[in-house]
Amino acid sequence: MPSTSRVLILGAGFAGLWAALGAARRLDELGVAPGAVDITVVSSVPFHDIRVRNYEADLSPCRIPLQDLLDPAGIGHITADVTAMDPTQTTVQTADGAKLSYDRLVVALGSRVAKPDLPGLAEFGFDVDTYHGATRLQAHIRALSDRAAEPARSTAVVVGAGLTGIETASELPGMLSEALGPETTPRVILVDHNPHVGSDMGESARPVIEDALAANHVEILTGVRVTAVDARSVTLSSGDVVPAATVVWCAGMRANPLTAQFGVPCDRLGRLPVDDYLRVEGVTGVFAAGDVAVARMDDEHMSVMSCQHGRPMGRYAGYNVISDLLDAPMLSLRIPWYVTVLDLGPAGAVYTEGWDRRVVSTGAEAKATKQVINGERIYPPLTGDRSALLAAAAPELQAAPTYGD
Repeated sequence: MPSTSRVLILGAGFAGLWAALGAARRLDELGVAPGAVDITVVSSVPFHDIRVRNYEADLSPCRIPLQDLLDPAGIGHITADVTAMDPTQTTVQTADGAKLSYDRLVVALGSRVAKPDLPGLAEFGFDVDTYHGATRLQAHIRALSDRAAEPARSTAVVVGAGLTGIETASELPGMLSEALGPETTPRVILVDHNPHVGSDMGESARPVIEDALAANHVEILTGVRVTAVDARSVTLSSGDVVPAATVVWCAGMRANPLTAQFGVPCDRLGRLPVDDYLRVEGVTGVFAAGDVAVARMDDEHMSVMSCQHGRPMGRYAGYNVISDLLDAPMLSLRIPWYVTVLDLGPAGAVYTEGWDRRVVSTGAEAKATKQVINGERIYPPLTGDRSALLAAAAPELQAAPTYGD
């Protein structure tokens, strides 16, 4: 091994950040001399974005400078877009022409909303997939007040009635009212090609979601697809044209397409198969975590694209990448519980347990749990204290969120 080994971590989201801090923690734990192993994060922005909050009206708590989280732990950071990975040459290429070599690699490049090639969608559509996308949507909504009053101005169409679509649709009436004033009644329509909203949430949660959307004055339009978008309308597969100046695309997620460069079979979402130690199967020296990886959570279920799985996957990948580099014991990851807490805006939230999504809490009680998750649980320590950051990166599973008494 050369005098200094390099561990590259691609991405600084939930998986990438915790992989970096987990790796730094493991170096401390093994008593590795300073300078023997360099940990460097490569990410497209110099922030850790709390992406799962992008549907909210207040985005001010959603960006944390990486220097505040990585510098105290002695972790390097490069702001660049990764454009290519070559596991045979153990190099990573960035958009600015740099070629970075590594001894071990952690891929945590996340996922992105899958936008089809529909007429007008790229030009007139919005999303909450990234911080930039969410702030662009909010700027658009604020600017609607400068337009002449017409049905399109006060109407928003949200495409995709999964979790992100439901959460976004639940917030939009309030955002539109804030922008357009009390004399305007906003119209928000949630569109999905499936026969029901929240199809992934199970039967028991559906009535709660439907009642909440009704209480939030969100219209539901299922069994149809959007076929075209322009500046003032949406065309549906039924042939109907809905006047709407705001279209938010929330339909479908895919792993970063760079996963295809490893030459191994990915799943239908483009995710790399990893073993219980987060090693990419069939690729030497490469680990993956978060939305780019599909890992077994128990004997029956695989990981889902969520911070619930991305954060522990990152911690274990960081621990194991250093262990693998230094020939130390690794830890296998299994997560024995699964919950979903869906924000329903002014109508509260719904909390489910288990892979069959049994409803255990709704309304204000579930909303309180969601606020703790979004505002506290998923955040790293923000004090800049090295020991606190590394302690939070321990490869230990959190207990399920609590609710009620």
